[in-house]
Amino acid sequence: MGGSGADLAKASAGDGIHVTVWDETGGQGPRAVFAHGILTWGDDAHYGFAAQRPLADRHRLLLMDRRGYGRSPDIAHSDYETDADDLIRLLGDGGHLVGHAYGGVSALVAAARRPDLVRSLTLIQPGALRPAAGHPVVAAALERARAGMAELPADFSPEEFLRASTEALGMAAPEPTPQRLRAAAASMAERPCWDAEIALEPLAAAPWPKLLISGDWAGAPALYKEYAGEPLIACAEFLADRLGADHLVVPGYYPHTQQPEAVNAALRELWTRR
Repeated sequence: MGGSGADLAKASAGDGIHVTVWDETGGQGPRAVFAHGILTWGDDAHYGFAAQRPLADRHRLLLMDRRGYGRSPDIAHSDYETDADDLIRLLGDGGHLVGHAYGGVSALVAAARRPDLVRSLTLIQPGALRPAAGHPVVAAALERARAGMAELPADFSPEEFLRASTEALGMAAPEPTPQRLRAAAASMAERPCWDAEIALEPLAAAPWPKLLISGDWAGAPALYKEYAGEPLIACAEFLADRLGADHLVVPGYYPHTQQPEAVNAALRELWTRR
């Protein structure tokens, strides 16, 4: 899957998923593959990786739309294991791997399966709660999440899910465009990432650099911080310790969209190590 950015986009589409390719290196830069979270898609400015585009001056950025999201095809139930298969294909003969939230779990699974293809691993507030379930804050979050899934009404609409994921926690909901509602529908149907069992041993043993990025959650609505922020911070601290990773904490609660300069600088520095 070498060659120009156009060649990469064509090859990725042949694998059945859409990939936004940003490349100002003429196809010569190292590859960096990105996996997004829920309610979004690869190049989305609201929750996705639009603010990371400046990194294309030295790297070939491949922003995957997970199946059911963005311009990728529908799937009955998206899944971090399926995402990992797609990420491994996009890594080709090797590249940097970046995952946010649900995409962070997908990136963990991919890296654990094929550490030989990974040059570095960056996890932005990954939703990998189960490995850190020994922490009381994480255990409480898992209990809430499992109960919430069990109580989700069968006729719950994507628009209701979008509001429940944002307004119910004190956040402003993004505009319910068709693309956003499709992302909400995919998020409702996918296998929960927070209950994923992840093999951490091959990741801890891997020689490449690892980075956890978290917000400090200052300024977040109180309920959002309690239900999401505190468990994600505890999870990131646990993973950084277990994996031997650096842990960058930036102001706010959406690091790569609210603090893109700090996040992009950290990625540039990490990527110079391999």
